[in-house]
Amino acid sequence: MSAGDKIKNVVQQTVGKAEELVGKKTDDAELTAQGQKDQSMGAARQQTEKAKDATKDVTGH
Repeated sequence: MSAGDKIKNVVQQTVGKAEELVGKKTDDAELTAQGQKDQSMGAARQQTEKAKDATKDVTGH
């Protein structure tokens, strides 16, 4: 996983957490849901990149 991908995924998760918190504080269900979605997507991308790295380590490609 490149450093840029790592940063992008962490930023997406962080922004998602902020959106979720603001959504909860302002009773904005849509913003809360968007924040949760962003967190999940960032985490999923991070796991995908880790799996790619593990495959490269095993296969050497």
